[in-house]
Amino acid sequence: MSRPKKTCVVYNPAAGRGRAAARIDGRSACIEGEVGIVATTGPGDAEEIAFRAANDGFARIVAAGGDGTIHEVANGILRAGNPDVTFAVWPMGSANDYAYSLGLTGDPHQPTDVNSVDVGWIKGPNGRQRYFVNGMGLGFNGGVTVEARRIRWLRGMPLYGLAMLKAMIRHFKKPLLHFESDEVVRDSPTLALTLNLGKREGGFPLTPRADLSDGLFDYMHAGPVSRLELLRQFPNLIRGTLPADHPRLWLGRCRSLALRSEAPLRIHLDGEFFCQPEDGVASVEVEMLSNKLRVEAARVETPASR
Repeated sequence: MSRPKKTCVVYNPAAGRGRAAARIDGRSACIEGEVGIVATTGPGDAEEIAFRAANDGFARIVAAGGDGTIHEVANGILRAGNPDVTFAVWPMGSANDYAYSLGLTGDPHQPTDVNSVDVGWIKGPNGRQRYFVNGMGLGFNGGVTVEARRIRWLRGMPLYGLAMLKAMIRHFKKPLLHFESDEVVRDSPTLALTLNLGKREGGFPLTPRADLSDGLFDYMHAGPVSRLELLRQFPNLIRGTLPADHPRLWLGRCRSLALRSEAPLRIHLDGEFFCQPEDGVASVEVEMLSNKLRVEAARVETPASR
């Protein structure tokens, strides 16, 4: 009989406004084989724990927390460069965007399969590099993230909806942005840019047709949009029905992207900041890495399997 594989659970006690710690023991009891459970104590911990676990022979590494924890654990695994490690997600955060695209409900008994999924890679002019697994947000989107972190009494869509309203007052800037993808070159005043592998950003289904395994980013580029127009589009943001023919909202797909701004950028990756305006980063390059990560996703039921 083969020996059960080792699992390392990396969890953030503060995830879900402090609810994760109370749930971790029950989830861990469902795992067969050897289990190591490690709590994070601050920013960057989850990445280093995952990096060591991937190099220490753990075959499965679990991120138990929100999208920020998922981002760090994924970066640790990818840095280790061991393609046999399987990444698993226990959604315990406020938005759980990546879990949503994986079809995960949070039920510990939900059937899953291991799939190879795509990963995004970003590089700044100062040599800073980073992986991301769900999506990148630029400009106003980063401002929404700033405001969401200040709100401690909401979760999910209400949290990010209120954060968006606050960002409309404090972070509504539209610097000129040079946008260059595989097939499109555009120079436009830009309010926001979403570049997703997954379907959602901050609970909003901005790229509802995105597929984690199709080798393409889905993007939403908001040009010189007014506050009034943003409010008009709010129902479409919630439903994932942004119009494809809007003159100042551009939807598309690409494998790579080069961005250059007249003003320093604010960019988040999976809800974690890659750069803030005070960092002085005004240009980045982004590439798609196809089938880069082994991930547990919800099992897709077919008529034959029922």
